[in-house]
Amino acid sequence: MAQPAGTNGAFCVWLMGLSASGKTTLARLLAQALEERGLTVELLDGDVVRNTLSKGLGFSREDRETNLRRIAAKVQDLIQHQVVAIVAAICPYHAIRQEVRTVIGDLVEVYLNCPLEICISRDPKGLYRKALAGEIRHFTGIDDAFEPPVAPEVEVATHIDPPEESLERILRSLEDLGRILPAPQVAGDADARVIRSARRLAR
Repeated sequence: MAQPAGTNGAFCVWLMGLSASGKTTLARLLAQALEERGLTVELLDGDVVRNTLSKGLGFSREDRETNLRRIAAKVQDLIQHQVVAIVAAICPYHAIRQEVRTVIGDLVEVYLNCPLEICISRDPKGLYRKALAGEIRHFTGIDDAFEPPVAPEVEVATHIDPPEESLERILRSLEDLGRILPAPQVAGDADARVIRSARRLAR
């Protein structure tokens, strides 16, 4: 028997924010938490998509928007097959956000609000270092804009809150929005296991 989708059908959670704001970490934790609740989930990480579905694209606005349109089309297909899609991608411009929302339909925006200087200090892949040295052009936050979402469904401050608190806020928001059922005790125990994993990651 196939696993169920969300309470009112499948949906997409799109985690957006600057590079190194914590999107991939939270997306993995969220995918694990939703799978523990019995949902069928697929995670689309922007960096992975860039090296597969969008291989060869650069960082220009046109290339970024092409990449995001390809992600949105993939998400639309997943939702039609009753799969909950989690996307971790910068999605820096208001116009393209509205476009992908129109394509996807049932979209929950999660804005990871983390100051640029914190993201630069993290820089796990060395991308900011390369951008500041002029080796990467049109890099978000350096020589290309990031337009903060105006009204995201969820906002988390990943430079202040540890991953487990951000995860809890996202899960509670999905419950409040009617995408998933409030956690019964057994699911709550599953959430607790995921949250413990988040705490280990934060150390």
